[in-house]
Amino acid sequence: MPALRTRPPRLRGDLVAVALVAALVTTAALVGWALIDRGVDVLVGWPPLLAAWLPRVGPGTVPALLVGALVVVAGPTVAQRWRWGPLLAVSFAAAWAWTMALALIDGWAIGVAERLATPSEYLVEIPIRGTVGEFLTTFADRIPSFQPGALVTHASGHPPAATLFYELLSRLGLGGPDWAGGITLTIGASAVVPVALTLAAVADRDVARRYLPFGILFPGAVWVGVSADGMFAAVFAWGVAFLALGAVRRSPAGAALALLGGLVLGLSLFLSYGLAAAGLVPVAVAVLTRRVAPLVWGTLGVAVVVALFAWGGFWWFDGYLQVQVRYYQPGEFGLRRPYAYWVWANLASLAFAIGPAVVAGVRRVGWWGCGWVGRRRPAPDWWGRPHTAAVLLVAAGLAAVLAADLSGLSKAEVERIWLPFAVWLVPAVTLLPRTAVRPWLAAQAVLALAVNTLLATVW
Repeated sequence: MPALRTRPPRLRGDLVAVALVAALVTTAALVGWALIDRGVDVLVGWPPLLAAWLPRVGPGTVPALLVGALVVVAGPTVAQRWRWGPLLAVSFAAAWAWTMALALIDGWAIGVAERLATPSEYLVEIPIRGTVGEFLTTFADRIPSFQPGALVTHASGHPPAATLFYELLSRLGLGGPDWAGGITLTIGASAVVPVALTLAAVADRDVARRYLPFGILFPGAVWVGVSADGMFAAVFAWGVAFLALGAVRRSPAGAALALLGGLVLGLSLFLSYGLAAAGLVPVAVAVLTRRVAPLVWGTLGVAVVVALFAWGGFWWFDGYLQVQVRYYQPGEFGLRRPYAYWVWANLASLAFAIGPAVVAGVRRVGWWGCGWVGRRRPAPDWWGRPHTAAVLLVAAGLAAVLAADLSGLSKAEVERIWLPFAVWLVPAVTLLPRTAVRPWLAAQAVLALAVNTLLATVW
């Protein structure tokens, strides 16, 4: 039996994978600048990222360095030794501190509050016109541009729940960009917890513990703080986690959790159309638990949310079709950005959000798949349910990326737009050898710090 099939892949292959992705990023940058010089509408300032070169330090620089160093040094030990409940709490706190510190490199006003206060953001539509019912009934018709009352870019590009969330904050006395930015960031930073809960349910807690330090130092935190897409990622992840927790319980409580998961997943569909592409993630949960009933309960929950919005006046498919109309209207970015460039340059953008450790982990996922296709299983100590769980969840995330990429509805800005998919690629790091955890963690932290220190991102 060939050695490749009988033992885990080696570090050399991981480094080769990272080098190849670095070459992809470099190529995307060079080709992007060449297209800009030729007058092609790439429509980003620092290809392949929507950013501008602006080296700086700020109030968040030192806290980010401290949080990053602390997680690199102590994170793996804490993750293995602390009790589960306190560990999840401290992981959320650390992820929040990391995300907030990165955002505060630009200061509170620019880094947090003003991110959601631009003319294209949801807050422009607050307060909504008329009642909630009137808002929902007329929402789809207001999506195309070049008409009176047309919705601004981000409100029109997403289902109505995103805008209604900020309307709810306003009605609760939490209106304005300061509250919106802080709450959006906080929800987004919570994604580390539901991903860990899902891994613990469908694999085991050891796998979840190995994931947690990497979930905290997620390079995509640069865009979680602050973009609504980071919040969407967390909401979807919570839906998957509730479904997973229900799937491993054969009781009425399990059915209730699965139903709750379906309700949250249904809500996520009305936050972002793109989350329909992530549907294989909850399916992977059902496959791993070998149970159909939780998926049925989850589907019922999704159907309830869809029915409620339809009863209120908004049909999801009407909105989705109108978004495609707007995306390709004259003057809109979807028509102007070249598909032939972005269909591969998108992957270079995603690399900034997932980081080198995840790239190496995904390489190992591919090795796992090759072993399966070749019908030659690796050694029993490496092959087993925990690794299988991580692989299937990552594969579902990769499928979502592929579907979104080929659709042509994601051209550029995917370092932000694909955050709901990116968080499900991070579990690939659990396939990395334990002896290399800290160097890979350091690489994740350095990438995020470099991006947020050298580049001024829009989000």
